[in-house]
Amino acid sequence: MQKMADTVFYSPHIRHSQQLSEQESQHCVKVLRMKEGDILTVTDGKGFFHECILIHAHPKQCTVSIQNSVEKPKGWDFKLRIAFAPTKQMERNEWFVEKAVEIGTDQFTPILCKYSERKEIKKERFEKIVVSAMKQSQQAVMPVIDEMISFSQFVEKSFAGRKFIAHCYPTPKISLPKTYRKGEDVLILIGPEGDFSEEEIQKAIDLGFEPISLGENRLRTETACLVACHTLHVLNLC
Repeated sequence: MQKMADTVFYSPHIRHSQQLSEQESQHCVKVLRMKEGDILTVTDGKGFFHECILIHAHPKQCTVSIQNSVEKPKGWDFKLRIAFAPTKQMERNEWFVEKAVEIGTDQFTPILCKYSERKEIKKERFEKIVVSAMKQSQQAVMPVIDEMISFSQFVEKSFAGRKFIAHCYPTPKISLPKTYRKGEDVLILIGPEGDFSEEEIQKAIDLGFEPISLGENRLRTETACLVACHTLHVLNLC
């Protein structure tokens, strides 16, 4: 494959149906003004970039022909899952998800806690943010966005890796950089603006979650999520 184009298109079924969605087709034809014969890069979100020729330039359904395919694994060798209680303001949740995708996250799980201000989410909106951030950062593996789940149900699920819960109560905690070891798969729980309840924290600890600190300052939910994400990537570079 030649040098990848600055703009990456997303089509999860590109190998089977070499047509772009209406949204991607409109961006291709109306915004970028691409024409038949132009070369474009398409990712399937499953770890591949496909170099394609634009065969039919139509604003509702572009048709392409795959010329070459290159595997592009994710750029980190550990699994990172972030379970977080979405804030009341959706733009703050979307900002976090966008930035966490750019840095590198495998899976997002919105959780409903005792003190949660937001009781539901629109998964489709999060998925659009994920796709946009994946393309912008020129990645080829699309992170998973889960449906919202209650805290109690979530902490009882199995996870093959380290499990951490970050909270602000003045109880014994260890700094994330001091306990995490490079290469470990990791799940981090981040609570709502009002923090987890004491009962939730104890239940998580009873089920194998380790209480951690992300620093001395009290952080907003989305800031704590991003700090945890970035810290883990830095630790894996050491």
